[in-house]
Amino acid sequence: MSAASPGTEPATSVSVPSADDAPVTGGKRVLLAKPRGYCAGVDRAVITVEKALEMHGPPVYVRKEIVHNRHVVDTLRERGVVFVDETSEVPEGGLVVFSAHGVSPAVRTEAEERNLRTIDATCPLVTKVHKEVNRFARDDYDIMLIGHAGHEEVEGTSGEAPDRVQLVDTEEDVEKVQVRDPSKVVWLSQTTLSVDETMERVDQLRERFPEISDPPSDDICYATSNRQVAVKAMAAECDLVLVVGSANSSNSQRLVEVALQAGARDSHLVDYAHEVDEAWLDGVETVGVTSGASVPDVLVMELLEWLADRGWADVQEVTTANEKISFALPRELRSGSETARSSVR
Repeated sequence: MSAASPGTEPATSVSVPSADDAPVTGGKRVLLAKPRGYCAGVDRAVITVEKALEMHGPPVYVRKEIVHNRHVVDTLRERGVVFVDETSEVPEGGLVVFSAHGVSPAVRTEAEERNLRTIDATCPLVTKVHKEVNRFARDDYDIMLIGHAGHEEVEGTSGEAPDRVQLVDTEEDVEKVQVRDPSKVVWLSQTTLSVDETMERVDQLRERFPEISDPPSDDICYATSNRQVAVKAMAAECDLVLVVGSANSSNSQRLVEVALQAGARDSHLVDYAHEVDEAWLDGVETVGVTSGASVPDVLVMELLEWLADRGWADVQEVTTANEKISFALPRELRSGSETARSSVR
């Protein structure tokens, strides 16, 4: 995987303060990761739903959660969004938004058959992986999709060519896959995985299939990778890393794992500041704070306030990259407000 990410400027220098640099405040400090929080795909998806509400009024239906964050989903629900598991739950002729995680062609077909009006909020980086599946399926490859079973993105991606895609989630899955021609095998991945975990699976696949092809470009999204790099940079200095994110957010879960693997003594995932167990803070001087790619920064600010009230008022930002990327809204919603930002921040 390449070191550079599209739409990302590397930080000119990365300085992670050591505990010796902390002011005399009992040694308590917070290292705040940057980049963190909303990525361009999430911002686009949430704005898509907000614009749909503005243009069409409620109810606006969304298949699955628009993004994997409890606060975002609850806020949109209060505004008149109805979240459904399947398009069959949308009244015929209704307006439905497809979530950032993408859907399979079968879902699109069902929506057409029920005369639903659709707006596609699929992240463009997920769409890129869908196109890769189609390309390699046309060329008659067996496709090894590295990802987590049951994740919505994996279901949508696999659905592009179900007869050619095999899911590789665990090491045991590597041993189970069967291919027709070892010279025509390619691996692709879910966009929100840990880079290290993905490459571990790739190495295992390559042991079985030495001629396996790599994706034409990185599948793991720039935001997922950037947030993991920022956590790695500060984890060894942290007694505790708190990751703001929801339990069903794959990229948020990976940040907890990355923090522990990179040297943090402890790490936990929380949706809100009040979910932090004060027992986690026993004996802790340095707290690392970050958030998943579907998390509004207001939740991080609330956590920083919660920590400050308990003595962790010194906040030092650790910047490893500056993200510049943005995505255009779906064509159904394009107007003069292309530079809009989600209000759920």
